[in-house]
Amino acid sequence: MNSPSVDAPLVQSARRRGLSGPQKRQVRTFFLALGYLAPSLIIFLVFIFIPLVRTFWLSSYITDPIGRPAMFVGLMQYKKLFATPVFMNSLMRSLTFVLYTVPTTLLLALILASLANLRLRFISIFRIIFSLSIAVSGATASLMFMYLYHPSIGSINYLLELIGITPIPWLVSESSALPAVSLVSVWLQLGLNTVILLAAMQSIPDELYESAMIDGANGWSRFVHITLPFLSSTFFFLLIVDVLAAFQTFTPIHIMTSGGPLESTNLLVYSIYREFYFNGQYGFAAAQSIMLFLIMLGLTIFQFTVVERKVFYE
Repeated sequence: MNSPSVDAPLVQSARRRGLSGPQKRQVRTFFLALGYLAPSLIIFLVFIFIPLVRTFWLSSYITDPIGRPAMFVGLMQYKKLFATPVFMNSLMRSLTFVLYTVPTTLLLALILASLANLRLRFISIFRIIFSLSIAVSGATASLMFMYLYHPSIGSINYLLELIGITPIPWLVSESSALPAVSLVSVWLQLGLNTVILLAAMQSIPDELYESAMIDGANGWSRFVHITLPFLSSTFFFLLIVDVLAAFQTFTPIHIMTSGGPLESTNLLVYSIYREFYFNGQYGFAAAQSIMLFLIMLGLTIFQFTVVERKVFYE
């Protein structure tokens, strides 16, 4: 006579609950995975989700000078945002900054990655040079460019004078301050973007290029019809990352211009910083933070629902 299995009670219990064997294994796998993910989920809960909920809660209050909620006002802070010229200016400046930095960074990274992918002697030295910006902090890069932009001793204006161009007041002119800061952001992101694109290029099978050459395709045709389609998923990833990074740019603004001149570089993140730390408008700053979050969330959803349709996955 066969002895009863030790799992018989579990099997009978699962049958009573209507769970089959595969379903029971799925439940066990789910809870096992949940146990492995618990440390990360706790960190996200403590440092992201709870602060987000508290920020939304704080945005519905007018606070006292030390940040304690004093009076519930509901959505009044959000109505105040769109009636405040400072916020609307920050929003437009942030969108302009994104348009300045993201396409420029992606285009330059594509050019540099294409050059670095050439099979030439000492090409590794070139790869090291363009990737050096990865190891440079935002504060260090900002100080470097402040020296380069200096109106009297800066190298950039000195070179412009040599070719007969009038020196530009880079950081003290309303028209040139935002492009000047954008250049710093482009330089900081360029190295990482180039390395990622170069890695994607080197993963494309050589057989595709060899077949195209046999069919008579020139270099430009191979680049357009083979390289770019295979890079579309990488471009999609970099587009999302660069847009989010551009909206969160703070260090170059804080060090180089402090939001000036005439609020021309007062991006949303820096506007939140000033409202919170200098003006003591904690609820208003929280409302701006929520609006920035919603803008970034909306752009990310748009990219995943619209832009991703153009992405070619191998």
